[in-house]
Amino acid sequence: MKEVTVQELKKLIDEKADFQLIDVREPHEYQIANLQGELIPLGQVEANTDKIARDKQVVVHCRSGARSGNAIAALESRYGFTNLYNLKGGILAWSDEIDPSVPKY
Repeated sequence: MKEVTVQELKKLIDEKADFQLIDVREPHEYQIANLQGELIPLGQVEANTDKIARDKQVVVHCRSGARSGNAIAALESRYGFTNLYNLKGGILAWSDEIDPSVPKY
């Protein structure tokens, strides 16, 4: 599975790169802390494949990287996606390494 680090994600954001950021956590988690990604909870990912770009880089994240990894594995094996990248360490790593104002929970 392809991954990006939080430093690489920050660079994509800072450079205003053309990519999609998807958050597969639950709505209550998104309210606590988010990176302004598009919220598609893990249980709804497969029903929303039409909302996931196939023509550009897509970074998928969750709290730690486990749920987003599961989402990517399913999307790659069942739907043939080849442009998905897991955010290594998830929003916890973002809080630790990029922006400590992002709450950890």
